[in-house]
Amino acid sequence: MVLSDRSIKEELARGRLVVAPLDPADIQPASIDVHLDRRLLVFRNSRRPYIDLRQPTSDLMDTVEVDGDVPFILHPGEFVLGSTVENIEVPDDLVGRLEGKSSLGRIGLLIHSTAGYVDPGWKGHLTLELSNVSRLPITLYYGMKIGQISFLRLTTPADRLYGSPTLGSKYQGQQEPTASRYYQDFRQGRE
Repeated sequence: MVLSDRSIKEELARGRLVVAPLDPADIQPASIDVHLDRRLLVFRNSRRPYIDLRQPTSDLMDTVEVDGDVPFILHPGEFVLGSTVENIEVPDDLVGRLEGKSSLGRIGLLIHSTAGYVDPGWKGHLTLELSNVSRLPITLYYGMKIGQISFLRLTTPADRLYGSPTLGSKYQGQQEPTASRYYQDFRQGRE
């Protein structure tokens, strides 16, 4: 069951669900708008001929900061990692779903490829997988509404929350866009 605005407000008031900072105007009928933070991870030209999933990728990316009214230009076919301004914490009986804003999707801006699922127990800022699938460059601004998160109630509270030691959660507590840590699966024998 998807939480309504009333249920979202109740969960926030109880402190079970955290979205901070939060402007009450960002609470929609069944979701909360989230905003683009100032740091982006941008792929740079590399001498590596491919991305090896068994190796860290952080050396393939540079951090770029978007300041004030100066936009970051996301070119057609370009892919960058961003982050939400908001810190989000999900209790044991809810799951979050991150989706793009319809108005941005209509101009070709996608905010996630696959990372739209926010597990129970998640704590941190969400990394956004920003892609421009249009034929024209798109401007991105610090603080702009970039997406929305809705919440669904689980049938029972989860036994193992995101961040539990036995899960090998790679991104718990992240504060800024975080490059892929998939290589850790190979090192931990979870191919």
